[in-house]
Amino acid sequence: MAAVTAGYALFSRRLSTTAVSAPMVFTGFGVAIGPVGLGLLGLEHDSELVLVLVEVALTLVLLTDAMSVHRKDLRVGGFLPGRLLGIGLPLTIGAGWLLAWPLLPGLTAWELALVGVILAPTDAALGKTAVSSPRVPPLVRSGLNVESGLNDGMALPFFVLFLAALSGTAASQEGVAGVFWRALVLSTVLGLAVGWGGGRVLRGARERGWVGGDWRQVFVLAVAACSYMLAVAVEGSGFIAAWVAGFAFGISLRRSPTVDRPAAGEDTADLAERLAELLASLSFLVFGAVLLGPSLEHLDWRVLTYAVLSLTVVRMLPVALSLAGTGLALPTVGYIGWFGPRGLASVVFGLLVVEEHVPGVQLLGRVIAVTVALSVLAHGMSAAVLADRYGAWHRKAAAARPYLREGVPEGDDVGPAPTAR
Repeated sequence: MAAVTAGYALFSRRLSTTAVSAPMVFTGFGVAIGPVGLGLLGLEHDSELVLVLVEVALTLVLLTDAMSVHRKDLRVGGFLPGRLLGIGLPLTIGAGWLLAWPLLPGLTAWELALVGVILAPTDAALGKTAVSSPRVPPLVRSGLNVESGLNDGMALPFFVLFLAALSGTAASQEGVAGVFWRALVLSTVLGLAVGWGGGRVLRGARERGWVGGDWRQVFVLAVAACSYMLAVAVEGSGFIAAWVAGFAFGISLRRSPTVDRPAAGEDTADLAERLAELLASLSFLVFGAVLLGPSLEHLDWRVLTYAVLSLTVVRMLPVALSLAGTGLALPTVGYIGWFGPRGLASVVFGLLVVEEHVPGVQLLGRVIAVTVALSVLAHGMSAAVLADRYGAWHRKAAAARPYLREGVPEGDDVGPAPTAR
């Protein structure tokens, strides 16, 4: 793991100009060191290490993503992430559930529901160029970034409740009502308390000049650990607590009138974001070893078909329905629909299901592994090419139509689209 990380670091700048992404490299080497390769890492002997790594990675990603959401992100085309999250996400979960019914026989209704919710969250890191290219209009970039930052946290309650509905799991022993109280209500309250309180304390220390820049960044890690562990201590959901804490912490911290708000929030979270990025890359290494490698030995047409449809129909149809009536052009709807890569959240949810010994865990694991692997490959390789092509289309369309819905300048409020001519 250390050698792969060091090797990628040495060539990271060179690889950033190619179609080879970090998740591709780490996933590929993960397969090589897993049971189907060198046998250096396996779930049977290293499950504790694997779970700690991926859980810490997702906790930091949830907290930093929530911290990074600013009001301006919702003002600049706020209708886009609102529709993608409020309409598109539930439709995606439902579509994934229904599609799994004929293609994955042998699974119960709640196991099929888990497939739908595990493969619903998106991960912008798998197609980074698609959401960072300056050629892509700010409206689309901001919408995809906000969606990716929030939909993993919004999918968590569904995941927790569906897991509790399954018989034979640890969560099912407490019942859905107990899980709802501890995982959703109590964990949310604890996350709010830790995040808001932590933001107020840090803001006060910063305004008085008590805290140094380096330790201000370390403080964010303490907020993440505290919110997660408090929720776990009461048998709640540490992930939900960390996600809510990120919102509360970011809002509380940016209330300071003496500091430039966006810069302060970004600088404070810098260490946590870099650490989250590193741990997420290592999570893909673990994913390749313990999930993808063994799944490739038992690949069948049903699993492969579901994976392809999950990345296309299950994602793109709900996106199209959620954006109906917005005035966005068909190329924009297609671009947003395609760039819904499945990544870290799906990997962590999948490993948690494996750890819970769900009855249909082998088939569930294969479906998740193959879908995420196809996403890593397809979205990683297509990001730069499609960003350039979409950017070229947008430039021509904006020149021909000044009132193009996608052409709203960054920072402007997005009102109703003018009547098309």
